[in-house]
Amino acid sequence: MAWQGVAAEFLQVPTVTRAYTAACILTTAAVQLDLLSPFQLYFNPHLVFRKFQVWRLITSFLFFGPLGFSFFFNMLFVFRYCRLLEEGSFRGRTADFVVMLLFGGVLMTLLGLLGGLFFLSQALVAMLVYVWSRRSPSIRVNLFGLLTIQAPFLPWALLGFSLLLGNSILVDLLGITVGHVYYFLEDVFPNQPGGKRLLLTPNFLKLLLDTPEEDPNYQPLPEEQQ
Repeated sequence: MAWQGVAAEFLQVPTVTRAYTAACILTTAAVQLDLLSPFQLYFNPHLVFRKFQVWRLITSFLFFGPLGFSFFFNMLFVFRYCRLLEEGSFRGRTADFVVMLLFGGVLMTLLGLLGGLFFLSQALVAMLVYVWSRRSPSIRVNLFGLLTIQAPFLPWALLGFSLLLGNSILVDLLGITVGHVYYFLEDVFPNQPGGKRLLLTPNFLKLLLDTPEEDPNYQPLPEEQQ
């Protein structure tokens, strides 16, 4: 019964958040069960463009490492901040949310080539947290029950936490950088004199993913009212 309640609750989660979270969990489970190896998942430009192993462009964003504290920590932030964005500033704009993720993924992949990064999942988390924090500047966040900070400081607090754990902060910096580029292009530049939106969502994505807005002047037929 408990599992049924969890499953029912999970189905209430927005589509993109649900799909990405499930993909990350299934990927990690496959590695734990030795169905997959991390060597089949990491980003390798030679294998992508010479051997046509194009799935690596996606799987490098799905693997957070073996089961452990780091995995659960990252999954918590994936689920929370991906959901907050999808239900908040992207509510009713699933296509725009997908474009944000695609933009971030492409830019992280290009920049990751320069830094020799093999897994970019944590960078994507940092991007999600950064964009949410800049769009929610007045919200106060309780960090691990130890510290309460304003939302815009959250990405930097997490970067400091990674540093304390002895992890490389290069991946976090990459996510913050890409998140800032997206925030500037979407929220800052269009509001400047002569500015405009540069990241345009294709109409076919809107037709495919967005829920049509209801016409406030629509009068339902009698049979529809029944």
